[in-house]
Amino acid sequence: MLHAVWNAIAHAISDRLLGFALIGLAYVVVGGVAALVLGPPPPDAWPFVGASAAVHVIYTLLLWLSYQQGDFSQTYPIARGTAPWVVAVIEIALGHDLPALQLLGIVVISIGLLSLALEGGRLSRSALPAVGAAVATGISIAGYTVIDATAVGFTPVAVYAAWMFLLQGPVLPLIAVVRRGRDVVGQVRPVLIAGFGGGLVSIAAYGLVLVAQTSGATAAVAALRETSIVIGALIGTLFLGERFGRSRVVASAVVAVGIALVSL
Repeated sequence: MLHAVWNAIAHAISDRLLGFALIGLAYVVVGGVAALVLGPPPPDAWPFVGASAAVHVIYTLLLWLSYQQGDFSQTYPIARGTAPWVVAVIEIALGHDLPALQLLGIVVISIGLLSLALEGGRLSRSALPAVGAAVATGISIAGYTVIDATAVGFTPVAVYAAWMFLLQGPVLPLIAVVRRGRDVVGQVRPVLIAGFGGGLVSIAAYGLVLVAQTSGATAAVAALRETSIVIGALIGTLFLGERFGRSRVVASAVVAVGIALVSL
């Protein structure tokens, strides 16, 4: 729920550059305070912290681009659904034998993602930039998920999250300052609460994911986490007034079912 909500906030802010910049500012403030209190991570964790922060920056830039190009009820489920699909396909490419239910899950996810990519029964040229950016976002999600799942096995979650957020946070605020110059302060004021609040929700959402990953119930965590796909589609339909609402909710539910099968 939290993950879908902060993404909806980021999409709903009309000036999305400033929205993402304020989310990054929240990362810097909260991550910086936490890093000062908790201290540095173990030496062996630094490569993971740095790699995760770098991939998260790429993810944020791609997410910003996808939200600039397309509807929330389309781009968000595609981005979230692509990640587990990519991981499963990579396993097949590496020669791993997957159970029949997981193979079925890949097929189901593929059907759901294809349905989300279609607008009115076809993939229009105007939708290609949004769909492409969303798929690229999903690939980046797969990347940082693998990094973080490994790191939290030997690093205190709070310490790891603090430094990861602190290192990734400055990028979007710096981009906003460079692009807007001195005017950025006045432009930020109307969206300050929404943007910074979205950043706080984002921190809470991912912090909970990291804690859940330490439980060892990786499959259950992955499946339950992706219920955000359906929640996001519902938010886009009910609160953002986007078209193709009913079909996108159904397609998102199909993706979520496929992810559950892949996670078994």
